[in-house]
Amino acid sequence: MKLLPFIFSLIILLSSCQDKPNQTKETEQEKTPSKKTSLRPNINKELDSLHNLGVFNGFSATVVDTSGVLYNRGFGYADMKNQKKYTENTIINIASVSKVFIGISLLKAHEMNLLDLDAPINDYLPFEVINPNFPNEKITARHLATHTSSIIDTEMYMKTDYINRNDVVIDESLTEKYELYYQNPSKNWMPLSEYLEKILVEGNEFYDTATYANRKPNEIYEYSNVGAALCALVIESVAKKPFHEFTKEHVFEPLEMSATSWLFEEVDSSAYSKLYFDDKELPYYTILSYPDGGLITSSSDLSKFLIDLIKGYEGNGTLLNKDNYAEFFKSQLKEENFEGKENFNVGLFLDKELAYNAIGHTGGDPGTNALMYFDSEKKAGRIFIANTDSKKENSNDVFWGIWNTLEVE
Repeated sequence: MKLLPFIFSLIILLSSCQDKPNQTKETEQEKTPSKKTSLRPNINKELDSLHNLGVFNGFSATVVDTSGVLYNRGFGYADMKNQKKYTENTIINIASVSKVFIGISLLKAHEMNLLDLDAPINDYLPFEVINPNFPNEKITARHLATHTSSIIDTEMYMKTDYINRNDVVIDESLTEKYELYYQNPSKNWMPLSEYLEKILVEGNEFYDTATYANRKPNEIYEYSNVGAALCALVIESVAKKPFHEFTKEHVFEPLEMSATSWLFEEVDSSAYSKLYFDDKELPYYTILSYPDGGLITSSSDLSKFLIDLIKGYEGNGTLLNKDNYAEFFKSQLKEENFEGKENFNVGLFLDKELAYNAIGHTGGDPGTNALMYFDSEKKAGRIFIANTDSKKENSNDVFWGIWNTLEVE
């Protein structure tokens, strides 16, 4: 969600090559690959070797195609102290990969004729959102979903968004080494609508004029967590139900993603991984703007979602009809909308690395890193979820070793 140093470097490098080798037996789920898709022959040995380099305390690695799950296995530990294994059914928040679910939900609301992607969001919201620099310019759901709304993240947002779920005291030495944003006590929790109104409406507690860029909507792509959360509130408003209920009804239940939720109270806490900064355990947190990065899931559940995305790309998905899946994947912007990005475009809350035929999203938050992409030519996808945020020198090399080992041949 919040472009931490490790995940930021992954975004910059989204294609690079590395490998290595060794072994162990953990829980695993494999399926005979389809004729057009084959895994690397020594995938277990290579991934075991990479795990043994000690960068990620626990992670899961997954490969899917339209036939189903080809590989899904956990490595290392979900709880280092108690030596509890990290498996394909371990759950953890997946940071900004969560935004893809906002995109699907937006198109589902569109499919249900609940909203117009190009209508002013003020037609739907319980409060008015206006860029004071351009008060007569409308902001639309499409602008929010393509990060061109002119709404940007501020320091005030970063300081207020994280809630220390159990009010655990954070060791000062850890805070010095690792910039933690979730210092706010649990009593500061508030509903999504209330938090966004405080951030976005002039005169409210967290309002900052810097939240609105000095440019019109639909001009420049600038990644916005606040804009993503606001899009979820638009969906919530038109559906007349909380966003977490809308996604449960229209995404999780249809795909039988039974281990997945936005709410800690709804998941099996015994399956929840600990969070780490290298070898230091971090306290659990919740996020006030939860749709932008707070989805809790496992690689087993997330693989069901990715399979439907790949099928949807081919015109055969179940979550959306053919036209709305096409809109979801369509390149939405022009070259002039991007500053310093080449061979890149976006769908609706979806990154498109055009040089590598890669469609998906990255995610990074304290103690968690996630990637979910599929190859639009091979029609095969990869998922990586880890419970460790690392500043070790070899962290990028180990990550790319894992990611490239999952590439199908």
